[in-house]
Amino acid sequence: MKLLRYGNPGQERPGILDAQGRLRDLAAQVGDIDDTVIGHQGLSRLATIDTSTLPIVDDGVRLGPPVARVGKIICVGMNYADHAAETGASVPEQPVLFMKATSSIVGAYDEVMIPRGSLKTDWEVELGIVIGTMARDVSDADALHHVAGYLVVNDVSERAFQLEHGGQWVKGKGCDTFGPLGPWLVTADEIPDPQNIGLWLEVNGHRYQQGNTRTMVFGVAHLVSYISRYMTLLPGDIISSGTPAGVGLGQHPPVYLRPGDVMELGIEGLGQQRQRVVAHPADAS
Repeated sequence: MKLLRYGNPGQERPGILDAQGRLRDLAAQVGDIDDTVIGHQGLSRLATIDTSTLPIVDDGVRLGPPVARVGKIICVGMNYADHAAETGASVPEQPVLFMKATSSIVGAYDEVMIPRGSLKTDWEVELGIVIGTMARDVSDADALHHVAGYLVVNDVSERAFQLEHGGQWVKGKGCDTFGPLGPWLVTADEIPDPQNIGLWLEVNGHRYQQGNTRTMVFGVAHLVSYISRYMTLLPGDIISSGTPAGVGLGQHPPVYLRPGDVMELGIEGLGQQRQRVVAHPADAS
Protein backbone atom coordinates (compact mmCIF):
# COMPACT_ATOMS: atom_id res chain seq x y z
CA MET A 1 0.00 0.00 0.00
CA LYS A 2 0.97 3.59 -0.57
CA LEU A 3 -0.36 5.71 2.28
CA LEU A 4 -0.26 9.49 2.29
CA ARG A 5 -1.65 12.67 3.74
CA TYR A 6 -3.02 15.54 1.67
CA GLY A 7 -4.26 19.06 2.20
CA ASN A 8 -3.00 22.33 3.60
CA PRO A 9 -0.26 22.31 6.25
CA GLY A 10 -1.72 21.33 9.60
CA GLN A 11 -5.01 20.25 8.00
CA GLU A 12 -3.92 17.10 6.16
CA ARG A 13 -6.33 14.21 5.64
CA PRO A 14 -5.38 10.54 5.30
CA GLY A 15 -5.28 9.00 1.83
CA ILE A 16 -4.21 5.99 -0.17
CA LEU A 17 -3.26 5.36 -3.78
CA ASP A 18 -5.43 2.85 -5.62
CA ALA A 19 -4.16 0.31 -8.15
CA GLN A 20 -4.38 2.92 -10.93
CA GLY A 21 -2.37 5.47 -8.96
CA ARG A 22 -5.38 7.64 -8.12
CA LEU A 23 -5.57 9.34 -4.74
CA ARG A 24 -8.43 8.13 -2.56
CA ASP A 25 -9.64 9.59 0.73
CA LEU A 26 -9.30 7.42 3.86
CA ALA A 27 -10.87 9.78 6.40
CA ALA A 28 -13.93 7.56 6.91
CA GLN A 29 -11.67 4.65 7.85
CA VAL A 30 -8.89 6.25 9.94
CA GLY A 31 -8.34 9.55 11.66
CA ASP A 32 -4.81 9.99 10.29
CA ILE A 33 -1.73 8.08 9.12
CA ASP A 34 -0.05 7.90 12.51
CA ASP A 35 1.20 5.53 15.21
CA THR A 36 -2.30 4.13 15.73
CA VAL A 37 -2.54 3.02 12.09
CA ILE A 38 0.90 1.86 10.94
CA GLY A 39 1.26 -1.13 13.26
CA HIS A 40 0.61 -4.64 11.93
CA GLN A 41 -3.03 -4.69 13.02
CA GLY A 42 -3.83 -1.30 11.53
CA LEU A 43 -2.12 -2.03 8.24
CA SER A 44 -3.81 -5.42 7.98
CA ARG A 45 -7.19 -3.74 8.37
CA LEU A 46 -6.39 -1.15 5.72
CA ALA A 47 -5.30 -3.90 3.34
CA THR A 48 -8.84 -5.34 3.39
CA ILE A 49 -10.43 -2.12 2.15
CA ASP A 50 -11.70 -2.06 -1.44
CA THR A 51 -10.07 1.18 -2.53
CA SER A 52 -12.43 1.48 -5.52
CA THR A 53 -15.21 2.34 -3.04
CA LEU A 54 -13.32 5.29 -1.55
CA PRO A 55 -13.85 8.90 -2.67
CA ILE A 56 -11.45 10.12 -5.35
CA VAL A 57 -9.44 13.23 -4.48
CA ASP A 58 -8.94 15.83 -7.20
CA ASP A 59 -5.53 16.07 -8.86
CA GLY A 60 -3.30 18.94 -7.84
CA VAL A 61 -3.89 18.74 -4.12
CA ARG A 62 -0.86 19.32 -1.89
CA LEU A 63 0.75 16.19 -0.45
CA GLY A 64 1.89 16.63 3.13
CA PRO A 65 4.30 14.49 5.14
CA PRO A 66 2.91 10.94 4.88
CA VAL A 67 3.28 10.17 8.61
CA ALA A 68 1.65 12.36 11.25
CA ARG A 69 3.11 13.14 14.67
CA VAL A 70 6.55 11.64 14.05
CA GLY A 71 8.13 11.08 17.45
CA LYS A 72 11.77 11.27 16.42
CA ILE A 73 14.00 11.18 13.37
CA ILE A 74 17.27 9.30 13.86
CA CYS A 75 19.81 9.86 11.09
CA VAL A 76 22.79 7.73 10.15
CA GLY A 77 25.99 9.45 9.05
CA MET A 78 28.62 8.14 6.64
CA ASN A 79 26.61 5.02 5.84
CA TYR A 80 27.85 4.79 2.23
CA ALA A 81 31.60 4.34 1.82
CA ASP A 82 31.71 6.57 -1.26
CA HIS A 83 30.05 9.43 0.65
CA ALA A 84 32.49 9.06 3.54
CA ALA A 85 35.37 9.22 1.05
CA GLU A 86 34.10 12.37 -0.69
CA THR A 87 33.87 14.19 2.65
CA GLY A 88 37.31 13.02 3.80
CA ALA A 89 35.93 10.82 6.57
CA SER A 90 36.76 7.22 7.43
CA VAL A 91 34.18 4.47 7.03
CA PRO A 92 32.75 4.08 10.54
CA GLU A 93 33.15 0.87 12.53
CA GLN A 94 29.72 1.41 14.09
CA PRO A 95 26.76 3.44 12.84
CA VAL A 96 27.14 7.19 13.41
CA LEU A 97 23.85 8.51 14.82
CA PHE A 98 22.40 11.98 15.20
CA MET A 99 18.92 13.46 15.48
CA LYS A 100 16.96 15.65 13.10
CA ALA A 101 14.30 17.95 14.56
CA THR A 102 10.72 16.95 13.80
CA SER A 103 9.97 20.66 13.31
CA SER A 104 11.99 20.38 10.07
CA ILE A 105 9.41 18.06 8.48
CA VAL A 106 7.60 19.21 5.33
CA GLY A 107 5.91 17.55 2.37
CA ALA A 108 7.70 16.13 -0.65
CA TYR A 109 6.84 19.09 -2.90
CA ASP A 110 6.99 21.91 -0.37
CA GLU A 111 9.58 24.69 -0.60
CA VAL A 112 12.93 24.37 1.16
CA MET A 113 14.05 27.58 2.85
CA ILE A 114 17.74 28.45 3.13
CA PRO A 115 18.40 29.46 6.77
CA ARG A 116 19.25 33.05 7.66
CA GLY A 117 22.82 33.80 6.67
CA SER A 118 23.46 30.36 5.18
CA LEU A 119 26.02 29.91 2.41
CA LYS A 120 26.38 26.13 2.53
CA THR A 121 22.93 24.53 2.31
CA ASP A 122 23.27 21.03 0.82
CA TRP A 123 21.17 18.03 -0.26
CA GLU A 124 21.10 14.32 0.65
CA VAL A 125 18.71 11.71 -0.78
CA GLU A 126 18.11 8.95 1.78
CA LEU A 127 15.99 5.86 2.36
CA GLY A 128 13.65 6.49 5.28
CA ILE A 129 12.68 3.54 7.49
CA VAL A 130 9.33 3.97 9.29
CA ILE A 131 8.86 2.02 12.51
CA GLY A 132 5.51 0.25 12.87
CA THR A 133 5.80 -1.58 16.18
CA MET A 134 7.88 -0.82 19.27
CA ALA A 135 11.47 -2.05 19.01
CA ARG A 136 13.63 -2.29 22.12
CA ASP A 137 16.95 -4.14 21.92
CA VAL A 138 15.79 -6.32 19.01
CA SER A 139 18.02 -8.68 17.04
CA ASP A 140 19.04 -8.22 13.41
CA ALA A 141 16.93 -11.27 12.56
CA ASP A 142 13.78 -9.75 14.07
CA ALA A 143 14.40 -6.12 13.15
CA LEU A 144 12.47 -5.94 9.88
CA HIS A 145 9.32 -7.23 11.62
CA HIS A 146 9.20 -3.84 13.36
CA VAL A 147 9.26 -1.85 10.10
CA ALA A 148 5.96 -0.49 8.76
CA GLY A 149 7.42 0.70 5.50
CA TYR A 150 9.73 3.07 3.70
CA LEU A 151 9.74 6.58 2.26
CA VAL A 152 11.99 9.10 0.53
CA VAL A 153 13.87 11.55 2.76
CA ASN A 154 15.80 14.62 1.65
CA ASP A 155 18.18 15.17 4.58
CA VAL A 156 18.81 18.83 3.77
CA SER A 157 21.92 20.02 5.61
CA GLU A 158 23.68 23.31 6.32
CA ARG A 159 27.37 22.39 6.25
CA ALA A 160 28.74 25.47 8.05
CA PHE A 161 26.22 25.01 10.87
CA GLN A 162 27.00 21.29 10.94
CA LEU A 163 30.79 21.36 10.79
CA GLU A 164 32.00 24.85 11.68
CA HIS A 165 29.75 26.01 14.53
CA GLY A 166 31.08 23.64 17.19
CA GLY A 167 29.41 20.73 18.91
CA GLN A 168 27.38 18.04 17.19
CA TRP A 169 25.89 17.83 13.70
CA VAL A 170 22.33 18.61 14.71
CA LYS A 171 22.79 22.39 14.24
CA GLY A 172 23.04 21.82 10.50
CA LYS A 173 20.27 19.26 10.24
CA GLY A 174 17.19 20.55 12.03
CA CYS A 175 16.44 23.88 10.35
CA ASP A 176 12.86 24.58 9.28
CA THR A 177 11.94 22.77 6.00
CA PHE A 178 15.10 20.59 6.16
CA GLY A 179 13.08 17.35 6.36
CA PRO A 180 11.00 16.73 3.21
CA LEU A 181 9.30 13.32 3.53
CA GLY A 182 7.31 11.25 1.07
CA PRO A 183 5.39 11.63 -1.17
CA TRP A 184 3.97 8.51 0.46
CA LEU A 185 4.70 5.74 2.91
CA VAL A 186 5.13 2.46 1.01
CA THR A 187 4.37 -0.51 3.23
CA ALA A 188 7.12 -3.06 3.75
CA ASP A 189 5.34 -5.82 1.81
CA GLU A 190 5.93 -3.82 -1.40
CA ILE A 191 9.68 -3.55 -0.76
CA PRO A 192 10.81 -7.17 -0.27
CA ASP A 193 14.53 -6.28 -0.39
CA PRO A 194 15.37 -2.83 0.97
CA GLN A 195 19.05 -3.57 0.26
CA ASN A 196 18.68 -3.42 -3.50
CA ILE A 197 16.88 -0.24 -4.52
CA GLY A 198 18.24 2.68 -6.49
CA LEU A 199 18.21 6.29 -5.33
CA TRP A 200 19.09 9.54 -7.11
CA LEU A 201 19.03 13.31 -6.81
CA GLU A 202 19.28 16.18 -9.29
CA VAL A 203 19.64 19.94 -8.86
CA ASN A 204 18.45 22.09 -11.75
CA GLY A 205 18.39 19.00 -13.98
CA HIS A 206 21.97 17.95 -13.22
CA ARG A 207 22.27 14.52 -11.62
CA TYR A 208 24.57 14.69 -8.62
CA GLN A 209 23.63 11.51 -6.75
CA GLN A 210 23.10 8.02 -8.20
CA GLY A 211 23.38 5.11 -5.81
CA ASN A 212 21.90 1.87 -4.55
CA THR A 213 21.12 0.73 -1.02
CA ARG A 214 23.15 -2.44 -1.59
CA THR A 215 26.27 -0.33 -0.98
CA MET A 216 25.22 0.74 2.51
CA VAL A 217 27.88 0.14 5.15
CA PHE A 218 25.18 -0.96 7.62
CA GLY A 219 21.95 -2.41 6.24
CA VAL A 220 18.38 -1.65 7.26
CA ALA A 221 17.97 -4.61 9.62
CA HIS A 222 21.21 -3.87 11.43
CA LEU A 223 20.34 -0.18 11.77
CA VAL A 224 16.99 -0.94 13.40
CA SER A 225 18.62 -3.48 15.72
CA TYR A 226 21.59 -1.26 16.59
CA ILE A 227 19.55 1.87 17.28
CA SER A 228 17.08 -0.10 19.40
CA ARG A 229 19.94 -0.93 21.79
CA TYR A 230 20.32 2.75 22.66
CA MET A 231 16.74 4.00 22.52
CA THR A 232 13.28 2.50 22.20
CA LEU A 233 11.92 2.90 18.69
CA LEU A 234 8.21 3.69 18.67
CA PRO A 235 5.57 3.52 15.93
CA GLY A 236 5.96 6.53 13.66
CA ASP A 237 9.66 7.03 14.37
CA ILE A 238 11.79 7.42 11.24
CA ILE A 239 15.36 6.30 10.60
CA SER A 240 17.06 8.22 7.79
CA SER A 241 19.64 5.69 6.68
CA GLY A 242 22.39 7.76 5.05
CA THR A 243 23.22 9.13 1.61
CA PRO A 244 25.46 7.99 -1.26
CA ALA A 245 28.15 10.13 -2.85
CA GLY A 246 27.29 13.26 -4.78
CA VAL A 247 26.41 15.84 -2.13
CA GLY A 248 27.32 19.46 -2.74
CA LEU A 249 30.05 19.37 -0.11
CA GLY A 250 31.82 16.65 -2.09
CA GLN A 251 32.01 18.55 -5.39
CA HIS A 252 35.24 20.17 -6.59
CA PRO A 253 34.73 22.99 -5.84
CA PRO A 254 31.75 22.52 -3.47
CA VAL A 255 28.31 23.42 -4.83
CA TYR A 256 25.58 24.69 -2.53
CA LEU A 257 21.93 25.57 -2.94
CA ARG A 258 20.78 29.06 -3.85
CA PRO A 259 17.30 30.62 -4.03
CA GLY A 260 15.54 29.51 -7.20
CA ASP A 261 17.30 26.15 -7.41
CA VAL A 262 15.11 23.07 -7.85
CA MET A 263 15.89 19.71 -6.26
CA GLU A 264 14.36 16.54 -7.69
CA LEU A 265 15.01 13.17 -6.10
CA GLY A 266 13.60 9.70 -5.91
CA ILE A 267 13.97 6.12 -4.76
CA GLU A 268 12.94 3.08 -6.76
CA GLY A 269 9.45 1.98 -5.73
CA LEU A 270 9.00 4.87 -3.29
CA GLY A 271 8.23 7.82 -5.56
CA GLN A 272 9.83 11.17 -6.23
CA GLN A 273 10.17 14.56 -4.56
CA ARG A 274 10.59 18.06 -5.97
CA GLN A 275 11.46 21.15 -3.94
CA ARG A 276 12.08 24.73 -4.99
CA VAL A 277 14.64 26.51 -2.85
CA VAL A 278 13.70 29.91 -1.42
CA ALA A 279 15.57 32.53 0.61
CA HIS A 280 14.96 33.18 4.28
CA PRO A 281 12.79 36.31 4.61
CA ALA A 282 15.63 38.12 6.38
CA ASP A 283 17.91 37.50 3.40
CA ALA A 284 15.35 37.95 0.63
CA SER A 285 15.65 41.73 0.26
